[in-house]
Amino acid sequence: MKILTTKIPGCLQLIPDIRRDERGSFVKTFHQEIFADHGLETRFAEEYYSASKKGVLRGMHFQTPPVAHTKVVYCVSGEVVDAVVDLRIGSPTYGQHETFTLNEKKGSILYIPSGLAHGFYVKSDMAIMLYKVTTVYAPEYDAGILWNSAGIQWPSTSPLLSGRDCGFPRLQAFDSPFRFHD
Repeated sequence: MKILTTKIPGCLQLIPDIRRDERGSFVKTFHQEIFADHGLETRFAEEYYSASKKGVLRGMHFQTPPVAHTKVVYCVSGEVVDAVVDLRIGSPTYGQHETFTLNEKKGSILYIPSGLAHGFYVKSDMAIMLYKVTTVYAPEYDAGILWNSAGIQWPSTSPLLSGRDCGFPRLQAFDSPFRFHD
């Protein structure tokens, strides 16, 4: 597994070894020793997936302290444009975003530290995204910022959104509880 840094401190792109043959492919998405050797979280409290159709945008989500979590996300079927926004006060990239193409062929994985908002837009007919998180989902700490308030160039200006995602505050109005720790 290759581990690549991104412009946002602590956010990493993990490139797994993919074994392919006439049957298909085999991808190792997590290896405790490799994660530990690079100072990454190895204890995950929950794992879940979402299935979304073309044109859906989910985001920009996070959990706030004291149950903020680190996420590991990847696309096991289809293709998405995945995005993160740095919400950590004092970060050299506070308020900035970065986007990635995640799909089943590349197998790329994103390691997203707490304090980053996360979301994605589905480019394929259907996409399945898998998430590992370090804390259990807590509805009272579930939050987000408005999907189009951080300057992200999404593939569509009129994606299919949930009512919840449309009701989040704009990035500029968000009072961040997150602090950057180098």
